[in-house]
Amino acid sequence: MDELGRRLLDLLQHGLPLIPRPWEAIAGRLGVPPRELRARVQGWLEDGTLTRFGPMFDIERLGGAFTLAALCVPPSRFDEVAAMLADIPEVAHNYQRDHAWNMWFVLACSAPSDIPRVIERIEQRTGLDVLNLPKEQTYHVGLHFPV
Repeated sequence: MDELGRRLLDLLQHGLPLIPRPWEAIAGRLGVPPRELRARVQGWLEDGTLTRFGPMFDIERLGGAFTLAALCVPPSRFDEVAAMLADIPEVAHNYQRDHAWNMWFVLACSAPSDIPRVIERIEQRTGLDVLNLPKEQTYHVGLHFPV
């Protein structure tokens, strides 16, 4: 990664400014056209340097709710159950863990009352019990990796 890439990545870890033309503001700080910065980010997404790029919203402040959940999936059914979860719009993402509860996922619902309904739908579709792990407290870590 060249010096411009390192400076851009360092700035982006602090978020884009909440203004009408955020790329222009960053471009002004770095002395390059906004189009070049957007192209670099797109290149990082394409080559796997970044796996995702976008805003993070606090769904609870918008009236929604989320929860962490897990399933104990027999290894022979793992791909089948992962496909079932992929078809459920409220499942934000899922991942495998080396544990008895081997499939973990996040539910992002438009209202807190939707969580039990979605959990019931998952249990009915998969035939498996869902372990619901609702958030008890929020901690802001402010993680930053200087590059």
